Amino acid sequence: MTEIVPVSGPELVTYADELAALMIEAVEAGASVGFLLPLDREAAAVWWRERAAAVDAGSQQVWIARDDERVAGTIGLARAAMPNARHRAEVAKLMVRPSARGRGIGRALLTAVERWAAEEGLSLLVLDTETGSDAERLYRSAGWTPCGSVPDYAADPYGTLRGTTLYYRALDHPETSAP
Repeated sequence: MTEIVPVSGPELVTYADELAALMIEAVEAGASVGFLLPLDREAAAVWWRERAAAVDAGSQQVWIARDDERVAGTIGLARAAMPNARHRAEVAKLMVRPSARGRGIGRALLTAVERWAAEEGLSLLVLDTETGSDAERLYRSAGWTPCGSVPDYAADPYGTLRGTTLYYRALDHPETSAP
């Protein structure tokens, strides 16, 4: 059974090596999450550890999907910093271990983030993803709205420039939603 749990800054440091391994597997499988191949394990672990302060400060949140005490997936949420944008946040780094794909873990992570954001009073989530990717199919099927594409926005793990599609999701707040 898969359990979706938020992690604190100290927990993120504890999970950094396992999250680094997950990130490497995802990038090697073609996930465009900001890193190029070959991805060094220590560099990936450092990247995760560097997020701990932001998690402790509340400007970022990270969730993990644990499957038999192993990290099977992760997702992050970065709150907007400017006063006129505090109603929104950006979803980032949704990754599922290739061996765990097809079991609904990505959708469960996305749902957990959406639910948490609505409970926190956020009304808008945004994200970007590689155009035509498996991730894009997930977001569309989960009800996210595409709002445009940018050609040659980011390199895939092999260094080839790819288009990126921007998405948003308006959230219902629990206190105003029907029972």
